[in-house]
Amino acid sequence: MKILMVAPEPFFEARGTPFSEYYRIRSLLEQGHTVDLYTYPLGEEVSLPGLTVHRSLKPFWIKSVVIGPSINKLFLDFFLFLKALFAAWRGRGSYGYVHTHEEAGYLGALVKRVFKIPHLYDMHSSLPQQMINFNTTKSSFVIGLLKRGEGFVLRSADRIITICPELYKYVTSLFPEKRVFLIENFMDQEYEVDPERVKEIRALFPGKRIVLYAGTLEYYQGIEILLEATRFLPEDVALLSVGGRDDQIRDLLRKGEYDPSRVRLLPQVPKREISSYIAGCDVLVSPRKEGTNTPLKIYSYMKSGKPVVATSILSHTQILDETTSILVEPTPQGLARGILEAFGERGVSCAAKAEEYGKEHFSPERYLHLVALSVEGLGRS
Repeated sequence: MKILMVAPEPFFEARGTPFSEYYRIRSLLEQGHTVDLYTYPLGEEVSLPGLTVHRSLKPFWIKSVVIGPSINKLFLDFFLFLKALFAAWRGRGSYGYVHTHEEAGYLGALVKRVFKIPHLYDMHSSLPQQMINFNTTKSSFVIGLLKRGEGFVLRSADRIITICPELYKYVTSLFPEKRVFLIENFMDQEYEVDPERVKEIRALFPGKRIVLYAGTLEYYQGIEILLEATRFLPEDVALLSVGGRDDQIRDLLRKGEYDPSRVRLLPQVPKREISSYIAGCDVLVSPRKEGTNTPLKIYSYMKSGKPVVATSILSHTQILDETTSILVEPTPQGLARGILEAFGERGVSCAAKAEEYGKEHFSPERYLHLVALSVEGLGRS
């Protein structure tokens, strides 16, 4: 089956939604489908047999896109939606269904109504909730409009994929009659650990126990809380953060004075190196302070065999519990206590149980099965 997919993100870029889109595409291709992907004019090129990437017009002033809602995304979405709409019109007899991600769901609803092409909405988050999480607006009028728009998209979709249990509950409570699928973003390409790289990582903090945070530095991730937590940790405990933009790192270092012998903030590294960073550290931490979507890093953390410390918020507790992680209050003192506990026997126990759970529930075979189930009987062959 030929699939029209619309992804309003820089594809490919090493962050949450593009990762999810990549593995959706790979799974669909493995099942014998072909995918025409319409996406932003930003990101790394991806070459997969059966995938054709079409990029929209690039406004000259846009060099990158931040995570979350922004003015630049409005311009990029406008040109992307125009190009994808034309593609839907031109290929209305050949596409089996239209597969949309995030705000492209509005386009999918339009395509279904105008061209009668079935619509699968891949819901990575609630758009009204995103506006709140990113402090884009506090206007009840705007949030209300977005909620009505989201309801329109969900109502129009023939199938809906959600990426975390809380989102699944949200959609099924609104539309219990819909075919809704829960496909968590646990797919991750496994890279071999480089022993030399591990030695280099350990050498950053000679003789110290190392805590690793791997991920973006958006404010909701709670990195400021984690940095403050280092003040409550012994001298032999160091923090290594990997990810984020250079400007974010500069801002964080400007706000606080941190001992470079105990705190290092590194920019984003190639995906293939993350497994070596995990292997080179002793405890893994996710200090997120708000949100409902499960961070992608949690799935990698659980499969690593290393103790995991996470804040006790819904983003984490819908996957983690007290047997697979050390859950703490989202405060500097809470994180510090959890990190110290992770170095002990409880950390060893939680790490073993998390690894066992991850290997059982987060396998490539299960992911492929779930994606196949979500498109079974949908569209025209």
